[in-house]
Amino acid sequence: MTKGNKRKMSHAKQLEAISVVSKMITSSLYLEEILKLIVTVTAEIMNSKICSLMLIDEKRNELVLKATQSMSDAYNKKPSLKIGDGIAGKVAEKNKPMAVYDITKEPEYKSKNIAIKEGLKSLLSVPLAVKGRVIGVLNNYTSHPHKFTQDEINILTTVANQAAIVIENAELIVKTKVVQGELETRKSVERAKGILMREQGLSEEEAFRKIQKESMDLRKSMREIAEAVILIDNMKKK
Repeated sequence: MTKGNKRKMSHAKQLEAISVVSKMITSSLYLEEILKLIVTVTAEIMNSKICSLMLIDEKRNELVLKATQSMSDAYNKKPSLKIGDGIAGKVAEKNKPMAVYDITKEPEYKSKNIAIKEGLKSLLSVPLAVKGRVIGVLNNYTSHPHKFTQDEINILTTVANQAAIVIENAELIVKTKVVQGELETRKSVERAKGILMREQGLSEEEAFRKIQKESMDLRKSMREIAEAVILIDNMKKK
């Protein structure tokens, strides 16, 4: 096979990977599945020894490892990084890709012992950013010294940009569901309070406490208790 054909096949593979990640924007996958798929696809197109995805924990101002296709316990248990610390921390802070030819000799790289143990050499780290806001970092490691080309940096950046949108959408959906759940709980509790006030002559506060006590005693959510009260009331009316 000629170099030209190899290049064409590689390019086609890269476009296919970007397409796979892009399609996840409208997928119904859970966030954990999405992150795993991103690192698996990225590792394949970049011929990575390890590909990992870290997300920012805003409360702690740290990058936390969330997904990797690596089977290495040592790597998977890597400690979190403060924003600005290490290579990934600097990428998150500056919102710019960084390539390191040999991480075992890089003063800024924090986990040299793991790199040596796992046979990791070169690293390309790119930010996961949505509208200029960094939400994490995508790391790509090789098992041999490698000088990353601008084309490779561009490809990984494109994947990271698409991945960031997918992650942001997934987190938004989760938050929306949580808010909807809270609203439904509130509606159910209000209805149940009204029923108890009418049926048992309780004050609003007494009705609420009754639902709360039942919830604690039966180890059920307040929504479940409230819905049971509503169901019993509906059955009485039939």
